[in-house]
Amino acid sequence: MDKEERKTINQGQEDEMEIYGYNLCRWKLAIVSLGVVCTGGFLLLLLYWMPEWRVKATCIRAAVKDCEVVLLRTTDEFRMWFCAKIRLLSLETPPFSSPKSMANKVSNGHAVHLTENLAEENRLEMNKYSQPQSQQIRYFTHHSVKYFWNDTLHNFVFLKGLDEGVSCTSIYEKHSAGLTKGMHAYRKLLYGVNEIAVKVPSVFKLLIKEVLNPFYIFQLFSVILWSTDEYYYYAIAIVIMSVVSIISSLYAIRKQYIMLHDMVAAHSTVRVSVCRVNEEIEEIFSTDLVPGDVMVIPLNGTVMPCDAVLINGTCIVNESMLTGESVPVTKTNLPNPSVDVKGMGDELYSPETHRRHTLFCGTTVIQTRFYTGELVKAIVVRTGFSTSKGQLVRSILYPKPTDFKLYRDAYLFLLCLVAVAGIGFIYTIINSILNEVEVGDIIIESLDIITITVPPALPAAMTAGIVYAQRRLKKVGIFCISPQRINICGQLNLVCFDKTGTLTEDGLDLWGIQRVENTRFLLPEEKVCNEMLVKSQFVACMATCHSLTKIEGVLSGDPLDLKMFEAIGWILEEATEEETALHNRIMPTVVRPPKQLLPESTPAGNQEMELFELPAIYEIGIVRQFPFSSALQRMSVVARVLGDRKMDAYVKGAPEVIASLCKPETVPVDFEKVLENYTKQGFRVIALAHRKLESKLTWHKVQNISRDAIENNMDFMGLIIMQNKLKRETPAVLEDLHKANIRTVMVTGDNMLTAVSVARDCGMILPQDKVIIAEALPPKDGKVAKINWHYADTLTQSSDSSAIDSEAIPVKLVHDNLEDLQVTRYHFAMNGKSFSVILEHFQDLVPKLMLHGTVFARMAPDQKTQLVEALQNVDYFVGMCGDGANDCGALKRAHGGISLSELEASVASPFTSKTPSISCVPNLIREGRAALMTSFCVFKFMALYSIIQYFSVTLLYSCRLDIFLRTLQNVKILSNLGDFQFLFIDLAIILVVVFTMSLNPAWKELVAQRPPSGLISGALLFSVLSQIIICIGFQSLGFFWVKQQTWYKESHPHSDTQEAFNTTGSLYGNSSHSYNETNPDRHNIENYENTTVFFISSFQYLIVAIAFSKGKPFRQPCYKNYFFVVSLIILYVFILFIMLHPVASIDQILQDLFFPNFRRSSYINPKGA
Repeated sequence: MDKEERKTINQGQEDEMEIYGYNLCRWKLAIVSLGVVCTGGFLLLLLYWMPEWRVKATCIRAAVKDCEVVLLRTTDEFRMWFCAKIRLLSLETPPFSSPKSMANKVSNGHAVHLTENLAEENRLEMNKYSQPQSQQIRYFTHHSVKYFWNDTLHNFVFLKGLDEGVSCTSIYEKHSAGLTKGMHAYRKLLYGVNEIAVKVPSVFKLLIKEVLNPFYIFQLFSVILWSTDEYYYYAIAIVIMSVVSIISSLYAIRKQYIMLHDMVAAHSTVRVSVCRVNEEIEEIFSTDLVPGDVMVIPLNGTVMPCDAVLINGTCIVNESMLTGESVPVTKTNLPNPSVDVKGMGDELYSPETHRRHTLFCGTTVIQTRFYTGELVKAIVVRTGFSTSKGQLVRSILYPKPTDFKLYRDAYLFLLCLVAVAGIGFIYTIINSILNEVEVGDIIIESLDIITITVPPALPAAMTAGIVYAQRRLKKVGIFCISPQRINICGQLNLVCFDKTGTLTEDGLDLWGIQRVENTRFLLPEEKVCNEMLVKSQFVACMATCHSLTKIEGVLSGDPLDLKMFEAIGWILEEATEEETALHNRIMPTVVRPPKQLLPESTPAGNQEMELFELPAIYEIGIVRQFPFSSALQRMSVVARVLGDRKMDAYVKGAPEVIASLCKPETVPVDFEKVLENYTKQGFRVIALAHRKLESKLTWHKVQNISRDAIENNMDFMGLIIMQNKLKRETPAVLEDLHKANIRTVMVTGDNMLTAVSVARDCGMILPQDKVIIAEALPPKDGKVAKINWHYADTLTQSSDSSAIDSEAIPVKLVHDNLEDLQVTRYHFAMNGKSFSVILEHFQDLVPKLMLHGTVFARMAPDQKTQLVEALQNVDYFVGMCGDGANDCGALKRAHGGISLSELEASVASPFTSKTPSISCVPNLIREGRAALMTSFCVFKFMALYSIIQYFSVTLLYSCRLDIFLRTLQNVKILSNLGDFQFLFIDLAIILVVVFTMSLNPAWKELVAQRPPSGLISGALLFSVLSQIIICIGFQSLGFFWVKQQTWYKESHPHSDTQEAFNTTGSLYGNSSHSYNETNPDRHNIENYENTTVFFISSFQYLIVAIAFSKGKPFRQPCYKNYFFVVSLIILYVFILFIMLHPVASIDQILQDLFFPNFRRSSYINPKGA
């Protein structure tokens, strides 16, 4: 039964959860209802806050298969609980709409992956069964994802599209024909509406949700209690503060919802054309799209309403919404394995692996290219929240909770205050019973002590420093969508940087070229644009092997391609739509040199020139393009010189990869040495290769050939050397971080040696430091995985002198702390492939490599995220700074992710810098440290405030018992602080101090010392406890010292006009009583003990504020916080003034006493002692 009761969904994924089944129990529900009535609704609130309690209190355990309610618990460190109601989806099948088999498959759970036997399903559907069927599917929705019951797996699984488990062959064979209307209707029932619905909640809903926050419920309880005890003025003041707080919070939350809603509304509803099985084109709303629909991409482009794989034609797409790069990307149709020469029929389609063939939701299709008579088509693979954009929005709507020691300690400290309140609660009850106080008053008095000990303004006070830090960050161009992360940024001790566009300039400059002739490198050439090279294969490769396109007449594309094309000075011409429509094939993009570069006459030796060809014309048409693939690290094109019989294949990419595709005899023997020389200097090196294709390869054959058939047996042509300059501020920023003992790590998709070189240039690796490259090899041919270690300075494959004994490396890694690292000065570097192998096969080495790894090259986006996780697992507080391109996952996962891109991809990043400069990193850390220290200061101050006030009230209350025991009479001093005394302390002193002491700006530079991460530390506890002892000591001294004075009287000053002291007054009543003759002081506030404690405690609040307002090294000194200084001076002067020179109206309001025949100044000394 246990297995039936507990399942795991999303196993092995980030959102893995345990699932438990429950059924509603009527008798439990009746008991809970009774409990809700008896507790005045408090039990209902408790169950609202605790989903686990709510389900367990009203339901009984049941098998997950048959349950009515599911209880979900995350398996991460937070162990959060959620509950969801099971719903039933009815599938009614009219005789004309869908097959019986489909309904059966759905009920058996097969519909969770509608990718199997679709040809059969379509055939069966055509049979049109006559008997109507009715089936029901059980499902629940959690975080905008539907989970359906699967009878085969005996578990709930989420509904998948065509993005998993579908081969590239089946994409063409089974899905390219489109869906019938009946099949579409069924899938529409299952997948629902294709929309990313971000509903902006109404103000009323947000208000209810905000008001039901435990903090506001506690405040409501406090206000009711104070009103019962005639605390009217104080209660009204707290209500006003709470209303202002709620309104500001509602405004901020609603503004974020509206911003997110506007972001996703771009593709909310548009009309799209889809192809049906009978080749009929149907126009439908984009919200009706389902996986399997064949969508026609319009000629004038569109914003994609779903994720779809391209099967016909070519698209130019702007993917800035997802990647943060506004560079247009060329998308080509998915290779069809059945017609490719060397096709891999078993290869599974994956949106990530086949990014160059996938159109993602939210991205903009700018242009399309197509065959005449054939439409540009794409098969819908994912819809709604399953799309890439949907997942991005989900990560914003349902963020992972922030785990920070400060917040855990704050809750622990609050529990300590509650424990102190509990002691006061019991003490109050016992004392009141001994003093024969009425039951109603005992209840009010004992509950009131809790509201004094746990200050209701604490959450607002704690967020003040964060709000001020957020404003200061905004002033320096850093925007924050997750304010709680600001405090965490104060703890960052490691920052990962992307290289291109972050540490270095975004663009590349062409430094020069180095051609190869007769298998030998020629001297480097700086100028490529000259008559000598204009017709060379090298320049032809530079002119054709790129993904550039013209958008509104402007050449655009990858920055590297742009620089390369601009360097040769050629002209690119694309066919217009009219020209394309006139031909029976795609009109090629044509490139040609400017006329001034062409010689006046063409050499007659060219045997392949047609007789009718004009000799002065030299043009190259790009026949087929294989886009750049980060997995393959290369791109290639098939091109044809106008008039040539044979076509040419050109390839460009990573030098090591290109060399491996070339004939060995064409690669110079010193290739590795030359390459190493350039990469060590920080240049980005691109290699070019070429070969003539067979004349039998016709235009149509080329369109269907696989890239593997093209990219082999090439002739190596040489190298293009690009210079990627460091940003001016990079070295200084990294030096500041190193001085502050903050580690820096480079995470890049670039070449290893280039990355190491840039790391040296920017100061990440010092000149004298050694860099060891870890090259991990996966298991192969029965051999186990192994790691080869090499010094980067002498890394060549032909040299064994650089190899390091593998046994010696673990010895070097034994010293894991920072001090030893600084002595050994070793840095480890590895590429993405090695990183993956080490994660999988060398888990024991991962922590040690994380402690010393500095350069991670050729890293894919998911590997960057894994690296951030690995660093966090060895207790680093990790910051990540990237330009938004491919860094989104890592930016979200890091403790402090800073995007240097303002495009939509950065919405998932907690921080976004308006200026694309890494100078934002130290600014953020400085503000984070200042905010963190402010939180500590405010928390300590608020804790002391509650303890001081708690002791003041307890001290005043205790005098009842003293007098009762001493006089053995029923004359009791029922004293407490007055209503306006409380109001003065809480509003004039506490609020003013809290909100001004939080204004200290951050210290101007980063220091090596880091602020503590939690409240539970020796120094912090000692400072709090010592202040508590001092404050309690002086209050007690003043309280007992005033009784020793000769003028001290236990009776009330107005006792001539009043009977014996009323024993029914409130113990802690802050009631608002204006002075009157008939009942001058029912609560007996006006007595010498009260006045003494009030003035002593008022000065103590100010003294504690100064003591806890820490400045250097994380914040500016408190004397530079002018608002704080002025506020303190005004409060000091005012309190001294009303104490030494009484003003009747003020004394009347505050219910203070003037001491007869005695100057008040004489009892300041004990406080000041």
